Amino acid sequence: MKSLILGSVLVASVASGPACGVSGQQTETGSEKEPRQVRVDSVPEVDESTRYSKLSDEDFRIVAEELGVEVAAIKAVVSIEAGANMKGFWAPGVPVINFDRTMYNRFRSKAKDKSGAKGEKVPAGLTGYALREWTLLINARKVNAQGANMGTFWGMFQIGGFNYKLCGCESVDEMVRLMSYSELQQLELFATFITNTGMLADLKNKNWSGFARKYNGASYARRGYHTKMAKAYAKLKKQE
Repeated sequence: MKSLILGSVLVASVASGPACGVSGQQTETGSEKEPRQVRVDSVPEVDESTRYSKLSDEDFRIVAEELGVEVAAIKAVVSIEAGANMKGFWAPGVPVINFDRTMYNRFRSKAKDKSGAKGEKVPAGLTGYALREWTLLINARKVNAQGANMGTFWGMFQIGGFNYKLCGCESVDEMVRLMSYSELQQLELFATFITNTGMLADLKNKNWSGFARKYNGASYARRGYHTKMAKAYAKLKKQE
């Protein structure tokens, strides 16, 4: 799922990478209190060895309590929107990304600092799609670093960098730093994103149609996002 917020319009577009949804639904921004963000210089002890590879039950509990929702509800949404593998990183500190040249060209002129980054290098050890996307990003950063970050979709939830304010960040650089910190931090950013775009009430009420309509757009019913979330929730509740 590749998520974009352009003004007050939620749009998601198909890409050749992990993205899978299409949407164009109006959303209400700033309708809920922004949840707190976890400290970025520490992770729960249970996450020390898996911070880049797995969301723990403690991660879900932390975020569910912040949002005031059931653990099974946030797990259900994550399992559908982030995909079965819930993959947030290609390597330690190297988040999953999709560089979108159209978005880069659209937002590069809006960067507060339009300078290029010197000495940027593609992270070592990447192959295939991961190598291609990071190469595109690094090359764009050399021209306009902040614009490149805004034109990229980040982490397991594929949130566009230009949404940094809706993710509770003061700058796109802060958003990128947090996206690169841990999968828990990616979940925190997603939680803030859905709060600030008016989806939290639907999640609290387990209004799967309402949530999917806003997150996945007009085609949500045809694609069955609401029924997938409802089934995932029912399964997770039984497992508690």
